[in-house]
Amino acid sequence: MLHNIAPGTVIALTGPMGSGKTAFVQGLARGLGITEPITSPSFALVHEYEAQPPLFHVDLYRIDSSRELSLLAIEEYFEPAAITVIEWSERASEILPANTIEVSIRIAQDGSREFEVEPVQLTNAEATDE
Repeated sequence: MLHNIAPGTVIALTGPMGSGKTAFVQGLARGLGITEPITSPSFALVHEYEAQPPLFHVDLYRIDSSRELSLLAIEEYFEPAAITVIEWSERASEILPANTIEVSIRIAQDGSREFEVEPVQLTNAEATDE
């Protein structure tokens, strides 16, 4: 079981096609004790998985505009009792909450994967609004 990621955390995944974003979510789900197959929600846009805490897997690959994003109301999945993972999160950068962890995945020349993990930084104006 996974105990190090707190409920309410949003994980923003970025990386090129085939870099391993869905594989990352599969590993996270396994750590949460989820045994059902984890697939990319490219067409459904969101998959919900029962666990403690619940896991919401969002894929924004097909989203082309902020108008489309606003119609999806992705913010509803930023629940304090769940973990939300967003593939192609750069398409939602303007709505990511303060408790977001950004995970950038790169494919190295030898085919291995390189991960960079960091919290999303708030501007001073955003930090004082909370």
